[in-house]
Amino acid sequence: MVLASLQEKQIVCYLPMRKVLRQWSDRRKWIEEPLFKGYIFIYGDEALRYRAVQTRGVVRAVMFGGKMAVVHDEEIEMIKKILHESENAEAVPCVHVGDEVQVQVGPLMGLRGRLEAFQNTHRLIIDVPSIRQAIRVSVDIRDVKKIK
Repeated sequence: MVLASLQEKQIVCYLPMRKVLRQWSDRRKWIEEPLFKGYIFIYGDEALRYRAVQTRGVVRAVMFGGKMAVVHDEEIEMIKKILHESENAEAVPCVHVGDEVQVQVGPLMGLRGRLEAFQNTHRLIIDVPSIRQAIRVSVDIRDVKKIK
């Protein structure tokens, strides 16, 4: 709906979509969904981006340091190329080794620790401060979220 509203205002924008197989109780079906849920990329100057934010359904613009985020053309082209060439592209949280993270799904859900990498795997280090020890456990990077 937001994409259609922006296009109706003649605002040039890009909504990267990916195909996913969804399972319902009675059937499976391929559907298209946004690669980045809640994000539409707007082409234009700052005034145009502010006009876009005033569109019904738009909640806010992504801001860093009080300024609207700018996504470079090379990044948009990279996203387009990935979506064109790969069937299994998915957005994952941007976390880095050393970040404080929390497990979002699975049996370890809710645990917090530091993310580390070792031999092409990711591990969570969970401190046990009362005994000055820590526990290290393997995690899928898609299952953790950076703690702010």
